[in-house]
This record gives sequence, structure tokens and C-alpha cells, in this order.
Amino acid sequence: MAQQSTESVTPETDPATAETPEHRRETAAKLVDRFSVWAGVAGLIPLPFVDVLAVGGLQLQMLRRVSQLYDVQFSENRGKALIASLAGTMIPVTSGMGAASALKGVPLLGMVASAFVMPVLSAGATYAIGKAFVQHFESGGTLLDFNPPDYKEFIKAQKQMWDSRTKRSSADAQTSHPGS
Repeated sequence: MAQQSTESVTPETDPATAETPEHRRETAAKLVDRFSVWAGVAGLIPLPFVDVLAVGGLQLQMLRRVSQLYDVQFSENRGKALIASLAGTMIPVTSGMGAASALKGVPLLGMVASAFVMPVLSAGATYAIGKAFVQHFESGGTLLDFNPPDYKEFIKAQKQMWDSRTKRSSADAQTSHPGS
């Protein structure tokens, strides 16, 4: 008599669904969302510029994971250069992150202001960067042929989408907790 496996088959372990474009797209979206949230948390690190380094590390790890998902060869040096270049296309966001991080050096008022600004900027930038790479890999691109200026408008649209998601989440939280 054959023994039945006690292991359950999940979409992640089911070979039939693991390779479908829809499943890969869904997994990539979840990765980007998760790393965006973690980048927002890293934005809360109270030390000036340590938070920016942590966010950059998270973005690099996100790129590594998304590259693996799309079977794209990953190079850490190339990844760092592309993220920095892509962040450069988002000048207002990245300069805002630097300014918000620097505010942490100002006692009390700077820390409070930075605690509101830095997590949102960090999460939004990470989301936009992740979505740009997913879009590029979906179209068959690699790290070698990624051209950040080509994604300037895409990044802007993704940043706006993140901002509207954040505002919608805040509004939902306020309506579910009236009087807060």
C-alpha cells in the first residue's frame, strides 16, 4: 500500500504553478510590497544616514530576490549602480530622504518630523524601484540592459500609486477607528 505524503502542496511548492507567469508576477508583487514595508520600518532607525544605508541594503536584497525569481543573473556591484542611478531619476524623493535622515540629528523636533517623513519616502522609493525592475524583467530584460532614464515616467507613476495606497490606508484606518 502506498503511503500518502503528509506534506501539503502550496502554490510555492507546486511545480505546476511555480513557473506560470501569473504566479511569478504575484510573487514578485508580494516581494516588492514586503520589502517596501521593511524599508519604511528601516526609515525609523533613529541614527542619521544609518537609515539610508539600511534602506539601500533592503533595496539591493529586493533586487537580488526579484532577479532570482525571473532567472536573471544578479551582480551586486551592477545592482548597487542601477539602484543608485534609478534613485537619481527620483531626485526629489532621494534628496527628501537625505534631508529627512539628516533631521534626525536635530534634537526632539527633528526626530519627530523625520519619524513621519522618512518611513513614507523610504517605502515609496523602494516600491517604485521594485516595480520598475519587475516591469523590466517581465519584458525579458536583464541587469545589463536596464536603462534607468527609460523608467523615469514609470517610476513617477508607481510613486503616485504608492502615495495613493498610503493615503487610502490612512483614511481606512481613521474611519475604522473614529475619534482616534
